Amino acid sequence: MAWLLLIIAGLCEIVWAIGLKHTEGFTRFWPTAVTLTAMLVSIVLLGIAMKSLPVGTSYAVWVGIGAVGTAIMGILVLGEPANAGRIASLTLIIAGIVGLKLATP
Repeated sequence: MAWLLLIIAGLCEIVWAIGLKHTEGFTRFWPTAVTLTAMLVSIVLLGIAMKSLPVGTSYAVWVGIGAVGTAIMGILVLGEPANAGRIASLTLIIAGIVGLKLATP
């Protein structure tokens, strides 16, 4: 259950990271409300997951999901470049996340 909560927390991190782009410096109400809500949910779920998972693993996986997901959304939705270097780097982050999952009891 902790891993599921951690994955959901990471997905919420993607929402708030992309949401920041749409808040225009927190001047738009609805994008700001969604972004702040996603931030709160993400942090709360991360905290709950950390009750039974190691802090280093939890935080690294949370950040990794957020970073990879945000970069992919940037490519797919915001038209950011998808060059070989970026894809290779994202692949390495994913490998690290999988490695942490496999190495955590």
